[in-house]
Amino acid sequence: MTDVESAADSGLRPAYAATRTQLGLVAVLFALAAAGWWWTVGQMRGMDDGPWSSLGTFGWFLGVWVVMMAAMMFPSVAPTVALYSRMSRTRLLPPVFTAGYLATWAGAGVIAFIIGVAASRVAGDNLAWDNAGRAVAGTTLIAAAVYELTPLKDVCLGKCRSPLGTLLGSWRDGWSGAFRMGAGNGAWCVGCCWALMASLFALGVMSVTWMAVVAGIIAFEKTIPWRRLATYGTTVILFSLGVLVLVAPGAVPGLTQPGQGPMPSMTPMSS
Repeated sequence: MTDVESAADSGLRPAYAATRTQLGLVAVLFALAAAGWWWTVGQMRGMDDGPWSSLGTFGWFLGVWVVMMAAMMFPSVAPTVALYSRMSRTRLLPPVFTAGYLATWAGAGVIAFIIGVAASRVAGDNLAWDNAGRAVAGTTLIAAAVYELTPLKDVCLGKCRSPLGTLLGSWRDGWSGAFRMGAGNGAWCVGCCWALMASLFALGVMSVTWMAVVAGIIAFEKTIPWRRLATYGTTVILFSLGVLVLVAPGAVPGLTQPGQGPMPSMTPMSS
C-alpha cells in the first residue's frame, strides 16, 4: 500500500467515528436517499429504453437528476457530512453543506444534458443502437474503465476517501463557507465519479437497475478499506461490460437494447 493510499484509508477512520456519534444526521441522509429511490423509481417506471435513452425536457431531467443524485450519493457521502457536522459543532450548517454538494451535481447534470442534446442534434440517427449507438456505448464503458487507472481519478478518489484532510484544507466559516465547502466536496466527487455516470448513460440512464449498480460501485469505491481492490475491481467490471456490449449485448443482464424492449424506440437523447 502506498503512502497516499495509507493516508486515505486512515482518513476514513475519523469519518466513521463521526458517523457513530452523528447517527441521527446519518439516519436522515439515508432516509432522504430512500425517499429519493422511491420517487425516482416512480418517475422512471416504463422509461428504460436502454443506452442513450431520451432525456426528456430540461426541467424534468434536472429535477429527476438532482433527486437521483441524492438517492445515489447520500449513503456514500454521509460519513463526510457527519464529520463536518462534528467539526462545525452546529446542527444548522450540515444541511447547507449538503445543499452545496447537491448544487455541484446539479451543475454536472446541466452539462450532461447539454452534451446529450448537442450530440443528438449533431449525430442524429447515427447514435441509434443499430448504427453507432452500440459501439459508442461499449467504447464509453471501456473509456470509463481506463479512467479508473488515471492519476486524476486517483487524486479525486483520495479526496473522497480522506474527508478529514479535505475538510481541514478547505475550511470556511459561516453559511456561505458551509455551502462552498459542500460544493467543493461535490466537485471532488464529480471528478471521481463522472466516468461512472457516463457509464450509466451508456447502459440506460432511465434504468433503475443500472442506477442501483452504479450507486453500489460508487459506495464500494469510497468506503471499503481496500482501495486497490476497489479500483481494480471497478476497472474489471466496467471493461467487461464494455466488451460484452460490443460483442454480445444480449449477454449483459438487465440491459435493454433500444427497439427491443417493452417501449417503442425513442430518439436517442432528444430534448
